[in-house]
Amino acid sequence: MRKKRIMIIGPGGSGKTALAAAINGLDGPVKRTQNMVYGEKTLDVPGVYLESPWMHKHIIAAAQDASHVLMLVDQSSCRESYPPGFAKAFRVPVIGVITGSGKKPENDGWCIRQLKKAGITTPCIHINLSDRTGIDELMEVIRGPENVGKSKEIPYGYPLMPKEHGQI
Repeated sequence: MRKKRIMIIGPGGSGKTALAAAINGLDGPVKRTQNMVYGEKTLDVPGVYLESPWMHKHIIAAAQDASHVLMLVDQSSCRESYPPGFAKAFRVPVIGVITGSGKKPENDGWCIRQLKKAGITTPCIHINLSDRTGIDELMEVIRGPENVGKSKEIPYGYPLMPKEHGQI
């Protein structure tokens, strides 16, 4: 059985690689990703895959290795990125993530509408990677309702779900 990872998709410049580094417990500078990068706990999908409709099938196929899909939208950029209902193509939980939280709060409603149009039914998580706010809340949602409130006790380097659900 393959190791399940958290798949991170979004338009270029939305913070996918920085979020993947934070989840994987890595520090240091991040650089633009041109290919899918399998990290210890994440699968970082380049923005080009999402921006090119003919590459969508590759994102869907790669989701076989995912435990969750994170669909990112950058609050500072009002760019239509996802086709309508795209989240429904995945057979794993899909979580909407608004990055750059606080940079342009007036765009928050637009970001939520875009994620809903893409098929996100759960509440969206707001994160800011520069000051690392919202990452604990995101990790709690990924871990599941039975582990809410335990994120401060479980560092990022530890497994995100019980072994019976597939080790991350």
